[in-house]
Amino acid sequence: MTLKLWLLFFSLYICVSEWPFAAFSPMLNNKKILLGVCGSIAAYKSALLVRALVKAGAEVRVVLTPDATHFITPLTLATLSKNPVYTQYFEAETGVWSNHVELGLWADYLLIAPASANTIGKMANGLCDNLLTAVYLSAKCPVFFAPAMDLDMWKHETTQDNIKRLKSFGHTLIAPNKGELASGLYGEGRMAEPDEIVALLKQEISKNLPLLGKKVLVTAGPTYEAIDPVRFIGNHSSGKMGFALAEEMTALGAEVTLITGPTAEKTAFNLHRIDVVSANDMLQACTEAFEHCDITIMSAAVADYTPVNVAEQKIKKQDSAFSIELKKTTDILAQLGRQKREGQLLIGFALETENEEAYAKEKLNKKNLDLIVLNSLKDEGAGFKGDTNKITIINRQLDKVEFDVKSKKMVAKDICAEILKLAVR
Repeated sequence: MTLKLWLLFFSLYICVSEWPFAAFSPMLNNKKILLGVCGSIAAYKSALLVRALVKAGAEVRVVLTPDATHFITPLTLATLSKNPVYTQYFEAETGVWSNHVELGLWADYLLIAPASANTIGKMANGLCDNLLTAVYLSAKCPVFFAPAMDLDMWKHETTQDNIKRLKSFGHTLIAPNKGELASGLYGEGRMAEPDEIVALLKQEISKNLPLLGKKVLVTAGPTYEAIDPVRFIGNHSSGKMGFALAEEMTALGAEVTLITGPTAEKTAFNLHRIDVVSANDMLQACTEAFEHCDITIMSAAVADYTPVNVAEQKIKKQDSAFSIELKKTTDILAQLGRQKREGQLLIGFALETENEEAYAKEKLNKKNLDLIVLNSLKDEGAGFKGDTNKITIINRQLDKVEFDVKSKKMVAKDICAEILKLAVR
């Protein structure tokens, strides 16, 4: 079987198989990873690596050296990464120029795997004769490199000196494994396996996550208070704000429990989600989870009242007027405020229509909160359902920070930044 035919079959296998790739990872989610692939038989592993990174949540772009295209096709990596693959500065057929500076600045991380002895030497000495080395010299991000070469090449003094020089630049070596090599020799030189590379990336990234090891509780969405088997009392909360907060907290390294009322929102993050319906359901779930949490963010719009009696059968339309007797629900935020122990942070929300700031400050003090997030239905772009919000954050000293209208994802970042000021000291 020719090499090209073998690569074709391998590409098809990768696209359809259920390989044990890395699961979704908050450490890699939305991270921009530029993968450089050099000319080496180990280049076939780059297909597995791209798939693993994408499944872990990363956005991946690939740069191939000219020699790498002999070992794996750009089409394979473009299919797996869902992005164009770059091989040279200028595509004569299309007239497209690959801007090495933009590529280098785009990346959060530059990963070169496999890194050949030739490319390692160029990197160590500032040589720049292809697109990948030009991107490398333009990159401002952390650099990881996973060598792949034969035993004697790996052990050569020049290679080892080049490795030491790259490490002195602050680059991270992903050491090769021992094993059978393409030459038939046995020893060091095999590129690390894709799962090992992904694990090391996650480990390095996690070192800079401020909430690593912290447990966070976030509530989201409305509650539905049943009137009969088909009707309920509810509100217009979509859950978008709470879900954005849960995702941002996860991205900061926290172990997140998301307790949500009925909502169509979904999250790709690997977090513990608990679905509830009524205020009482949410009360029980929050009471159980709160004890173990370092930070609690109560963004759910919990019903203040619930029917005294719930009809067992659908209520028929008969009289011209109909009344429902309601009773107060338990104030979950106030109860958690009473249970709060030293070291725990409790953040509440206040959606108001009048005397907004006065009500928010009263709620902050009365319910023993560390921060309160205020928004007003009077403000354009704030409130339920929409994708934007406009908030003011007030702390225990009654200092306030006001923000302009932003997307709820960006609002979540602002809220979490204020929480970090209290959580990380």
